[in-house]
Amino acid sequence: MSNADKEIEDSAAQGEAREEASASEAAGDSESSEITRRKLFERGAVTVGGLAGAAVGLPAIGFALGPVFKAAEVRYSSVGPVDQYNSDTYTTKVITVVGGIGEVGKTTVYIRKNNPEIDPAKVGEFIVISTRCTHLGCPVRYVEAAKSFVCPCHTSVFDLEGFVITGPAVRPLDRFDTKVEGGELLVGPRFSVNDQLDRFNPRAPGEPLHGGWKYLYPRSFSTAPFN
Repeated sequence: MSNADKEIEDSAAQGEAREEASASEAAGDSESSEITRRKLFERGAVTVGGLAGAAVGLPAIGFALGPVFKAAEVRYSSVGPVDQYNSDTYTTKVITVVGGIGEVGKTTVYIRKNNPEIDPAKVGEFIVISTRCTHLGCPVRYVEAAKSFVCPCHTSVFDLEGFVITGPAVRPLDRFDTKVEGGELLVGPRFSVNDQLDRFNPRAPGEPLHGGWKYLYPRSFSTAPFN
């Protein structure tokens, strides 16, 4: 074989090698491009799915949790002229605490005027006591002869001011805010008190307010604040 033929053969071999390399690179680029497109489509599908799930799920979560954070309506109910109440005993009245649900939204309260001999000025001109026992929520009854409130469920007893005489109740009876307009007494939101008659946003039965316990039982968002 002459030198010229050998050069031609080497040149042809090199050309074939370059063509194979170019084909290999093209195939690699094509495969890489395919993988990139596949990943892009997968990520896009995940994103679209996430957005669709959020569009369906978030309103449902909001609907479920909404009542938890929705504050109750602040309502004042008239219980008649102020001159029908005295400081010696309680008068029983029924007020509406939640409107629009009929009898279920009503509760019984005990009302009397402030007695300066036993009631501090900070409690206001009228005292309105809740009938719900602070142990488990049973309705208490005022016994005139004993000047006490008695719970029939677990025998808790409260004095004339609503302080616990015997347990298992954990705090004084709750009270209601009041105001006078046009000679009529209006009864407003319920609030809880400790043994010093300091006001707290309403607590549930069984939740004490003495010492550090008041910090362990924060107000529910679904109860109306008293201030």
